[in-house]
Amino acid sequence: MKSIRRAMMYLVMLLPLTLGAQEIVEKTSGLERTPSPLGATVTFRNLKDGDVVGRSFRVKFDISGMKVRKAGTDDANSGHHHLLIDVKELPPMDLPLPNNEAVYHFGKAEKSAVISMPPGEHTLQLLFADYRHIPHDPPVMSEKITVTVVEDPEK
Repeated sequence: MKSIRRAMMYLVMLLPLTLGAQEIVEKTSGLERTPSPLGATVTFRNLKDGDVVGRSFRVKFDISGMKVRKAGTDDANSGHHHLLIDVKELPPMDLPLPNNEAVYHFGKAEKSAVISMPPGEHTLQLLFADYRHIPHDPPVMSEKITVTVVEDPEK
């Protein structure tokens, strides 16, 4: 009998939290996007489509028409870089970008990074996002490029 009462007590305590979580999900889907200035572009500074690279290589990001700021810094016409790797379909543009093996975040205002990838063909794309990791409107993103990763690029 005590275990049934304890279970009911937990259920009563958790129900508002569950409803609160659902409300949070509903309120955060379709967030307002930060406008991007006309003509803003993001590109790879040191890579082009078809490049052959080693397993570890530097990726340099270039932004024009906007400022690079740390995540959480709400300045006009600013944001930070995200690198999309082997992404077949773009993530939703009205939600914070996921932080996973396919979407690298550079929220410390980095303008380059050394990344490591297994050998083979891989796609790379840059996507600039606001202080909340939400892509701007319209999105500021590079063309998708393909690089071939090899064990030793000198051979």
